[in-house]
Amino acid sequence: MTDTPILQYSFLAPILIVLGGAVIGVLVEAFVATKRRASIQLSIALFTIFVSFISLLRIRNLTSAKAAFNSVMIDGPAIFMQGTILLIAFFAVMIIGDVDHFTAQASAVPGSEEEKSAVQTGRQQTEVFPLTLFAVAGMLLFPAASDLITLFVALEVLSLPLYLMAGLSRRRRLFSQEAALKYFLLGAYSSAFFLFGAAFLYGFSYSVTLAGIHAAVIGGTANNVFLLIGLLFVSLGLLFKVGAVPFHAWTPDVYQGAPTAVTLMIGGAPKLAAFAMTMRLLVDGLLPLAIDWQQMLVVLSVGSLFIGNLAAIAQTNLKRMLAFSTIAQMGFMLIGLLSGVSNGNTLLAANAYSSAMFYVITYVLTTLASFGVILLLARAGFESEEITDLAGLNQRSPLYAGVMAVCLFSLAGVPPLVGFYAKLSVLQALLAPGQTGGLILAIFAVMMSLIGAFYYLRIVKVMYFDQPLTATTVSAPQDVKVVLTLNGALILILGLVPGGLMTLCAQSIVKALGT
Repeated sequence: MTDTPILQYSFLAPILIVLGGAVIGVLVEAFVATKRRASIQLSIALFTIFVSFISLLRIRNLTSAKAAFNSVMIDGPAIFMQGTILLIAFFAVMIIGDVDHFTAQASAVPGSEEEKSAVQTGRQQTEVFPLTLFAVAGMLLFPAASDLITLFVALEVLSLPLYLMAGLSRRRRLFSQEAALKYFLLGAYSSAFFLFGAAFLYGFSYSVTLAGIHAAVIGGTANNVFLLIGLLFVSLGLLFKVGAVPFHAWTPDVYQGAPTAVTLMIGGAPKLAAFAMTMRLLVDGLLPLAIDWQQMLVVLSVGSLFIGNLAAIAQTNLKRMLAFSTIAQMGFMLIGLLSGVSNGNTLLAANAYSSAMFYVITYVLTTLASFGVILLLARAGFESEEITDLAGLNQRSPLYAGVMAVCLFSLAGVPPLVGFYAKLSVLQALLAPGQTGGLILAIFAVMMSLIGAFYYLRIVKVMYFDQPLTATTVSAPQDVKVVLTLNGALILILGLVPGGLMTLCAQSIVKALGT
């Protein structure tokens, strides 16, 4: 006889509120006049995320509790990551609120009379707002999922809206649709690999819950071949979302082809969700196998740092360069994850995992601002995404040049910006007393960071010392201007005073490891 699932709606409220807002957005598309949809959809999206964040604050002191039978677990890391995802999503929606960056009619063939008519009549693709909310709901479910089925559902709820949104660019429609198709096909393969690995883990443990898999691994009486195959294929599905080598092939093409507003989304909050999901699986479910997945993460981090940094040097397209930069940055994040266990000892876990969490949060903050500036540089009929398009930006807009410079210096790891402290905390975790074999990897990571500094500083040189190609000034709505200014200031402040955010990361990890 199957037990009746117990649902704690107060714990599930942040996810349910976002899903409810997405459904309301769909109804707006069906019943509200076309000209009024954009403002209404933007208001609904922002209000929904705000209410969801308020509901999350009500359970912020929760240590650990089951929210939906054995499928959703609310604990310290889940609450902290959900709150961070909601804050990032709120700022991202404000930045992408200008729907003129999206195609007037997605169903129209690029270059057709139907598309020209849609542009002339001022049609707007406002479905991006409910699609964004659906994606955010999937992100919120990731950190709380405690079984493989729920992880897969969260993966699909996050991914499917982004596949659609990647093909909605107003300019270069065919290129955008090509990027969406690549993203969809490779994402489908990654989902299939995840399911394949989940089937093997179930065959090993006769359970789909992370706790059940963990217990079976400790028991050690089942077929270890099933376990290792399951670990390999599930990790492949997860690391596709992270964008680590060798599962990175989609990243530069999708970043370049998707509308910049969607690239901002793909490169931001989903990385937080993917990190949370990876940590949840490897730590909660497969921690006794740390010696196996650590070796895998070493290879992936080395490959990501090497390929990401070297490939970024050769790029002339800014979005492709930032895509390869993302791959390299994820290599640093993986170093934090692999540093949590040394010779079976988990005493270093809290420091290592909190440093990885700190790293990915600060990276997302920096990415949000950098793509926000790129989005503002777009002009009528023109996407500003080549490095040369930033020439003389300081003369056209000192504010946005300053924000972009802060982001680039932070990504390069230049003190006193937060990127420096993020890299330092990861390397400290790797070289902590009790760690073995971390010195060579740390030296390699530092060398790759020095190589990475070249292409970041090259853009700063273009912005401040090259002559502008156009005299057009950069303008933005006041709310977007405020968001980008605050974002840039936050990158600087967190670098000067990183202790508060690092403490929050550490506290959330300690709560999880203590349960």
